[in-house]
Amino acid sequence: MNPLSTPPSSPSSPSTAGVRVVLADDHDLVRSGIKALLGLIAGIDVIAEARNGQELVALVDALEPDLVITDLSMPGIDGIEAIARIHHRHPGVRLLVLSMHDAADMVKRAVAAGASGYLLKDAPPFELEQAVHDVMETGSYFTPVIAQRLRQPSEPTVDDELTHRQVEILRMIAMGKASKEIAFELGLSPKTVDVHRARIMDRLQVHDIAGLTRYAVRKGLVKP
Repeated sequence: MNPLSTPPSSPSSPSTAGVRVVLADDHDLVRSGIKALLGLIAGIDVIAEARNGQELVALVDALEPDLVITDLSMPGIDGIEAIARIHHRHPGVRLLVLSMHDAADMVKRAVAAGASGYLLKDAPPFELEQAVHDVMETGSYFTPVIAQRLRQPSEPTVDDELTHRQVEILRMIAMGKASKEIAFELGLSPKTVDVHRARIMDRLQVHDIAGLTRYAVRKGLVKP
């Protein structure tokens, strides 16, 4: 069998019979590939797609799907914040993360926010079907690698070290945005943004933009 082929799905099982899915990823090509793989699973219906966390939350509010499959690093409201909002508003919706990030900090933050399962993007295609079945049938899916991450001793998360506003500003700084642009998007003055940046550097003991960017990448706030 071709190692990249997807094993044939069995006729619809109780766990995936008529499952309505909302899919979120900020890359159109990646999202299309995931949707195509989901289309091979009997009983799965992708009813909507989102490019960012804000769109995802709005779609879930409007459509109330059975399952959300989402990336974590997305512009605006990121995947973890979207998961937290959805879990709070719709506790019955299952939330499966599909991400490139395997750092223990990211995995733990996603699970703490309400994720039901966590799958890495380099997993073989058949594992996506297994994850969907397990999340819908048992309520969770974690590979041995991800389970190991969950067992690792916790290091301070970005939420432990920075305020919500500081996390927003740090993410934008790491995306290469200038103080005036950040100020405009957040409704602040450029001077206030500069004050926040100085406090972020002081808290993290980081003294340049390159260091802030490395921190943001390591914590999964932005893509490498």
